[in-house]
Parts: sequence; C-alpha cells; structure tokens
Amino acid sequence: MSSTLAMTVTDAQALLDENFAEWVRALDLTVTEFSPQFALLHMPLAPHLARVGGIVSGQALAALADTAMVLAAVAHAGEMRMFATTDLHTQFLRPAVGSAILCRAEVVRAGKALVFTRAEMREESSDKLVATATATFYAP
Repeated sequence: MSSTLAMTVTDAQALLDENFAEWVRALDLTVTEFSPQFALLHMPLAPHLARVGGIVSGQALAALADTAMVLAAVAHAGEMRMFATTDLHTQFLRPAVGSAILCRAEVVRAGKALVFTRAEMREESSDKLVATATATFYAP
C-alpha cells in the first residue's frame, strides 16, 4: 500500500458521511485530522450514546474505534479502498464521560491483503485514556 496521501480531511469526512451505515453516522463523528500516519475523529457525547449511569456505551466506543481505524487504513493507502473488519478488540479502561471523545487511529502494519491498526480513545476535556482498540482489516 502506498503512503502517498491524495485525500484531505474534507474528503475523509465526505467518505464517512456518504458510505458508512446510518447508525454510525448517528454518532455525529467529525474527522479533525487525516494523514498517512493517523486519523483523528471527534465524537460529541449526547444522551443517545449513554447507558445506565450516564457513561458512554461500550458499543458507541467500539464503533468509534472501528470507524477511525478504517479511515486510518484509507489514509495510509492514499486512496479510497474497501476494508472489511475481520477482527476487532476493544479494551475499556475507565468510564467515558465529559463532552466529547477523541479517537486517534493508526496503521501498525499493512500487507497486501491485511491491515493491522490500533486506536486510543481519550476524553477531550481531561485527555484521560478511556479505551484502546486494535483491528485487522481485509482489503479485497
């Protein structure tokens, strides 16, 4: 895979808005940085993302991480490619609260058919690490 980036933050946001499932788009994600090295997404916290106790649901964090890692794989490839999640592991470290979560995702290794990625999710206001994730994607 190439590491030459032909896509901008605007392109990445359009890719997200036009190609991801409606329930992923309901997370109201914003691509804030996008480069061959990483993708950074912002997820504002809202009542529809909370579970009992007012913390962010694990499902929302896992979806955020998966989406950010897909976009990191696209950024690394330097072009729009289809990626299928073959493995996703999310580790929840502390309750996610506050006004938003930032997710930074990067490619660890990219082969001909498989791309290995990792992500960190932090509370925007405190910068506290709330979850980490790793994923493997198949690039047909």
